[in-house]
This record gives sequence, structure tokens and C-alpha cells, in this order.
Amino acid sequence: MPLQFSFIIPVYNRPDEIQELLQSFVGLKTTTDYEIVIVEDGSSISSKEVVETFKQKLSISYFFKENSGPGDSRNFGMKHAKGNYFIILDSDCILPENYLNEFEKSLKQDYVDCYGGPDAAHPSFSNLQKAINFSMTSFITTGGIRGNKNSVDRFQPRSFNMGISKNAFLASNGFGFIHPGEDPDLSIRLWDLGFKTKLIPEAFVYHKRRISWSKFYKQVHKFGLVRPILNFWHPSTKKITYWFPSLFVLGFLFSTLLFLFNVKVFLLVYVFYFVFAFIIALISTKNAVVSVLSLIAIAVQFFGYGYGFLKSTLAINLFKKNPETYFPNLFFKSTC
Repeated sequence: MPLQFSFIIPVYNRPDEIQELLQSFVGLKTTTDYEIVIVEDGSSISSKEVVETFKQKLSISYFFKENSGPGDSRNFGMKHAKGNYFIILDSDCILPENYLNEFEKSLKQDYVDCYGGPDAAHPSFSNLQKAINFSMTSFITTGGIRGNKNSVDRFQPRSFNMGISKNAFLASNGFGFIHPGEDPDLSIRLWDLGFKTKLIPEAFVYHKRRISWSKFYKQVHKFGLVRPILNFWHPSTKKITYWFPSLFVLGFLFSTLLFLFNVKVFLLVYVFYFVFAFIIALISTKNAVVSVLSLIAIAVQFFGYGYGFLKSTLAINLFKKNPETYFPNLFFKSTC
């Protein structure tokens, strides 16, 4: 059976993002037919009028449902889609013109039932957006887990840019109700069911991330809270690397304390790391301002994630707390 593609896009109070994303669909260079399914997740600021303006140019379906989070909204969209292969995007993404061609070519060469693509910063993005993008994608911070290297072992696709076959969706029941973390949870369950995943480096999106420092901290803090829950659910996926941000934070605090007693060598290690990070950011972004902001983004990311990871690890493993009752803000209830 030939592949029939459905793009699934949940949106919550972001009509401006949908405007930009749909405009990028208009610019796609492809001869492949596809549909777009927009799922309004209980928004108070509707995207319906924006969607209507594109219906003459694109094949779009629009649904409004009660708020239940992005994972459940994606499941809702896949249940109502006509295709047999679903491409899931966040509303704050913009597609390069060759996106569809690149992932279709990769699937024809090496088919998998679930893939993920990386994210990148568009030249039009603000300095803050570029700095956060660097921090979230650089090998010196995340180790490439979001798709910036080809050697990722058993790649876990991220739901801002991923695809999943209808067969895999039906077998797995799609995304769970944790958020964030619903995407690695789905990947792990797909592996357990015998499905394969892979990274398609060429199928990247421009991930806009309209975000402030406070929102960025809140986001990465939640990432830290979620990881021990996923380790608790899926013990075989535990890795020592998940501890690195927490160890980075504890090491910095310890080094700062020693510095007060005139022991400087440990704190110098952190100085060298941030100097190296600045150089890498400067080479990557070719912008000194973005490179300086990248250092702030790295610090926010490590401290936010590291603190969240420690807090969640202690709550679950030491104090035996139930994740859903102890961290209720990380879970949604289904309305589908």
C-alpha cells in the first residue's frame, strides 16, 4: 500500500504560529498529496479564522476539542486523519521547502514506523531564540539527543517533528497523558512492541520557540521532573547521562564553596567549559551576542533540568511518591 500522509498539528492559543506554519506549507516543493489536521486544544484564542484563509490552497481539516494536552490532541488528530502515515508537528515550527521530499526519500530507502527529525534556528529568529536553540541542540549540552548527530543509539523522536505509521499508532494507542515526556514514552513502548525508530537529519524544521528566560526555565525544569518518571516506568532505559545536569549543578555549588576557601581549581573547570561553549556557539551562530546569550541558556538549562531531576528522583525513589499524585501538573486526562 502506498504511503498517504497526514500532518497532525495541535494548537493552543497560537493563531499567529499556525499562520506562519501553514504559510510554510504553501511553499513546500513536492508533488506528493497530503492533508493537514489542525486540532484546537480547548483554546480561548481560536485559530479557525486563520485556517479558513488557507483552505483554498491546502487540504485542511479543523477540529476543536476540550483541553487535554498535546499528546491527547495528537491522538485525536490521528483518529480523525485519512492517511496511513502521520507527521506530527508543533505549532511553533516552520517547514523548509524540501521537508516532505527529504523524509519521503528516507522512508523509501529505509522504512521505519516512527522517525524523528532535528530542529534548527531560522535566520529571522531573535537572538534569544537562537541562543536557546543552540543550548537545546548542541552536542556540548544535550549530546545530540534531539537529532544533531547521526550516531544516536535507538533514537527517541521528539513530537515537535516526528512521524508514526497508522499501524504503530493503533498498536501502541499513541501518546500517553504525561507532558512533557509523552514522546520518549511512546518511543520506548514502540520498541517494546517491535517497531523501529530512526533519525532523519535532513528532515529538520525551524523551531521558533516563542519563549522567555522564565518560560525556558519552567520548560527544562519539567523535562528534569519527567525523566525519573520515565525511568521508573521503563527501568531498562536508565542511563547515567541523565544525571549529568544534576551532577553539573552539584559540582558547581561544591566548587563555589571551595572557592571561598581559596581552592580555585574546581571552579576553573567550569570557567574552561563556558569558554569552550562560547567558542562553539560563536563558530555555530557567527554572532557574539547570541554566543553570550547561549551561555545564559546553558546555565538555565542545566540548573532547571538538574534541579527537577534531583527533586523527582528523590520523590519517586526515596520517598516512594506516586508520580501522578505528587506531580499532577505533569499529567492530563483524555477527552477522546
